[in-house]
Amino acid sequence: MLLEGKVAIVTGAATLFGREVARTLAGEGASVVLVDIDDAGGREAAASIGDRAVFVCADVTNDSDVERIISVTLERWSGIDVLVNLACSYNDAGAESTREQWLSTLNVNVVSMAMLGAAARPHMAGRGGSIINLSSISSKVAQTGRWVYPVSKAAIVQLTRNMAMDYAADGIRVNSVSPGWTWSAIMDTLSKGDRAKTHAVAAPFHLTRRAGDPQEVAQVIAFLASDRTSVVTGADWAADGGYSAMGPEQAASAIPLLEA
Repeated sequence: MLLEGKVAIVTGAATLFGREVARTLAGEGASVVLVDIDDAGGREAAASIGDRAVFVCADVTNDSDVERIISVTLERWSGIDVLVNLACSYNDAGAESTREQWLSTLNVNVVSMAMLGAAARPHMAGRGGSIINLSSISSKVAQTGRWVYPVSKAAIVQLTRNMAMDYAADGIRVNSVSPGWTWSAIMDTLSKGDRAKTHAVAAPFHLTRRAGDPQEVAQVIAFLASDRTSVVTGADWAADGGYSAMGPEQAASAIPLLEA
């Protein structure tokens, strides 16, 4: 197994996507600390994994909670090898976004990653640690009606590079993963649970002609968390079904239209 004997922390672990990441890491042999503000959802997610998992109800924007996450992990498993920063806010009103929306979203999506990384760093040093920050294809493109979320995801890519630079001396690798459209709580809510509709809407923007499955992205995260990627740091990995490879012409051939 990729992560046998390793200890991982996963934030945002009560979400549909976060649960799958935690489950995948555990399936690869890791002991996992699931972190979320959703107490009931987090407990349920941890229970579904079993003895290899423990849940901590915590707010990643609260420094005391951040320290408690680290303390619980060390008390339970005496070390930290992997930190997966998934906790995320989608609070975005585009051009009409308020200062409060900007500050709260950047606090959850960006600042919390830096604070958790800093808190975990001393306990990951010398263990070949790996930090994976969840970004998005939204970090690279402009999207109508969305300002706060894409800006926060772009900041995460840059934060990842900076963390990788300064944490390299401790033997800690830092990378980000940028999914395309992936079946998640927000997709479930917006489509009213219609995965077929979600795939149909996503098809023109993905070379795979569908939205991704959370397990597919979770496998990429598990790979980056493992020693098999020991040479990889400071990189943003596209797990996006080819979304970022496409240009405005998408997967259609535009030149023949000139000859028609």
